[in-house]
Amino acid sequence: MTPDPTPPPKSYPPPVPVRVVRQGVNVPLRQAGALGGAVLLLAALPAGFATPSVPLGLPMAAVGAVLLSRNAVWARRWLDGQVTRHPSLEQAIPGWLAPWALGRAKRAVE
Repeated sequence: MTPDPTPPPKSYPPPVPVRVVRQGVNVPLRQAGALGGAVLLLAALPAGFATPSVPLGLPMAAVGAVLLSRNAVWARRWLDGQVTRHPSLEQAIPGWLAPWALGRAKRAVE
């Protein structure tokens, strides 16, 4: 028996799908967004007390809640529970912001 003169074909690892690379990039971005939202929420309270005549803390808290609900699953569940429990909160959210903050369109007014 003579050995086979052709070498075995080289095996390369399969190419990495784009979605795997995208997930690897999105994870730190989502964590940074959640951290930024939490920081804004925590900073909104002292800012609200420091500037009582100008409502600076309210927009900071709103942006922080949107960032946190957009980037953290537990925050989205909490916000959805609060909106379900208190329908007036959902009416206060602008229509263009609801899909981004709540992950769905606003419900019809009953």
